[in-house]
Amino acid sequence: MRHYKAFGLNIVSELELPSLILAPFKNADVWIKKGKVSKNGLIAPKRIRPFCQQAPSEIWLHVPGIARFYISQGNKVIVEPYEDADEQSVRLFILGSCMGAIMHQKNRLVIHGNAIRFGDGCVIFSGKSGTGKSTLAAALYQKGYEVLADDLAVIDEQLNVQPSYPQMKLWQDSAEKLGLDICQLNKIRLQIDKYAYPMDRGFCQKALPVKAIYVLNNHKNDQFLLQPIEGADKLPPLKNHTYRPGYLDGLGLKAQHFKLCSQLASRIQMTRITRPSHKFELDSLIENIEMDLHSKSFAA
Repeated sequence: MRHYKAFGLNIVSELELPSLILAPFKNADVWIKKGKVSKNGLIAPKRIRPFCQQAPSEIWLHVPGIARFYISQGNKVIVEPYEDADEQSVRLFILGSCMGAIMHQKNRLVIHGNAIRFGDGCVIFSGKSGTGKSTLAAALYQKGYEVLADDLAVIDEQLNVQPSYPQMKLWQDSAEKLGLDICQLNKIRLQIDKYAYPMDRGFCQKALPVKAIYVLNNHKNDQFLLQPIEGADKLPPLKNHTYRPGYLDGLGLKAQHFKLCSQLASRIQMTRITRPSHKFELDSLIENIEMDLHSKSFAA
């Protein structure tokens, strides 16, 4: 068994998870083990979708050719890999879909986005696939900013983002925009051109309060647009950019999730930033964000 620290949790895993930080501890919050997982799903599912079933405190997940997973009580992940499954894919789903399920079961708010340190707090960058949030986070990292989380920004009861692990995931075109040599990077799955970008420095291991969220969009115009999101209008973006929101209904957590979103919305500033889609001007995007944050008195 291996002992890791991630998302503010002590994790004991039978499977090796090399991207996580090893840490000594006595009491575990989460156990990850190999074992038998039902081929048919849960005994009494509340919500059934292709390859995924949910019930209060239980989630069953089937990734054909990779593994079946059973996640329960916010503290246990049982993994039954296929005999010929590649380890990269198994790990990817453990650290993504399974850990996202664990966090929902623990009543954490999980935003699908990247968290970057600014001063004594952090800013989350979220948005639909293709809006450039991972590319932006990696560019900020290259400029010397500290990263707390990539992909899963887990927010605890004190509305702090808990550090994940020192690695970002980048598509090949994003890596090339950033001047990275993909020959020096490992694929996160053998079947896709997405790469693990390890952080050998600049990973923030301290939980920090969320100060702001930027929702990234793009359009066909040449201008950058920054539009404040106020009041109750903050709730739809939080809902839309929650990680795996489909889990919530089956787990019976929609009311709790609304409460968490409301608490966060009342404490943070939120801005929609829209960039030109036909040219990804990273330097201009970062400059606009830095100017906006300084205008809100966020120290870098």
